[in-house]
Amino acid sequence: MSFASLKLWVPVSRSVIHFRNTIVPSIRYISSTTSSGDNVLSNLTDWETLNRKKKISKAMKAYLERAREHDEFMSKQQFEYNIGKRHLANMMGEDPETFTQKDVDRAIEYLFPSGIYDPAARPLMKPPQEVFPARKAAEFDEAGRPHHFLFYTGKPNFFKLMYDAAETIQQLYSFQDKVIRKKAAPDPNAVLQLDGNVWLTKEQLENVLVEAITDLEYDNFKLVMDRITSLPYAYRCKDFIEKYRKPLAMQKFALEIPKPSYDDEGRAFITTYECLRKQARGDVTIRSPGTGKITINGKDITYFEDIQSREQVMFPLIFTEMQNRVDIECNVEGGGPSGQSGAIRWGIAWGLRSFVEKPMLERMQVAGLLTRDYRRRERKKPGQPGARKKPTWKKR
Repeated sequence: MSFASLKLWVPVSRSVIHFRNTIVPSIRYISSTTSSGDNVLSNLTDWETLNRKKKISKAMKAYLERAREHDEFMSKQQFEYNIGKRHLANMMGEDPETFTQKDVDRAIEYLFPSGIYDPAARPLMKPPQEVFPARKAAEFDEAGRPHHFLFYTGKPNFFKLMYDAAETIQQLYSFQDKVIRKKAAPDPNAVLQLDGNVWLTKEQLENVLVEAITDLEYDNFKLVMDRITSLPYAYRCKDFIEKYRKPLAMQKFALEIPKPSYDDEGRAFITTYECLRKQARGDVTIRSPGTGKITINGKDITYFEDIQSREQVMFPLIFTEMQNRVDIECNVEGGGPSGQSGAIRWGIAWGLRSFVEKPMLERMQVAGLLTRDYRRRERKKPGQPGARKKPTWKKR
């Protein structure tokens, strides 16, 4: 009897065998007529592969589908961006191969001038990676096993950042101990320079981590990073620190600052409309050069009877040292002294941008002079005396 006619019996477990879309109860043995045992082993391997494919979770299948659609969308957007960049380069008479993003921004500003001061309302052309938010990569494989060792924390990227920060602190302490044992001192020239930049905001950090974090977690992030920067050898981890800081110069003040106009006397002036604070609404006109004269609804600074409101009006001028170099004309209505003085303060600070240097502009930004104050009186809640006050509780 030839080997080809042998009937090979292969033992199989008593579990249910899943084959394609049918479920076949297993038998004690599977009969197969073959010329060798390799064919049977290959069939078993195919069944194992099918079983592994059947184990892919629905979540993984949905993610793979979304990832495929996102990749196709991003590739299409990148293709259109490259075509648009080449068109811009041709219109500007430059080489498309060496046309950078900085050249794109310059061309957009030149070809599509806009008098709108809000950056969100201006035309722009950015790579799709900057326009569309980043997607979080798959955190588990096809079998459902997580890739990241901090997966079960719920926020692996954030806690990995905190873990790296703790490791950095330990490394700096170890290096400091070695220097002390050698009886050496820190190099005074090797100091970490953090002037002119700040930590990423909560929203920016969430975009970097592609995770949502709470206010407490963001405070913990700033606390641990401040601790790193306070160490004498923090300059050794400069790359790690600068990854989570942003320079103030990145804020495009030049695009936001309007150029002043000139009156019949040849004096430059700028008018800021829609100066808002609580219920107050007004407009502020700044003229340069001037003598420090302030006019509020046809009156001088004594328009405000209380000292605090007068200080609010004078603070932007004192901060920029422009109190005797410009004249201020204000028209304001609605609200009370606090709201009107706050509206005038913001209008003066917003108009002074056209008359100060860039370093002073950055200082004003840090001091909060250029940030509009949207705070309002909190409404009274039903069932209680005020916005937060509750009725007195008496046990007896």
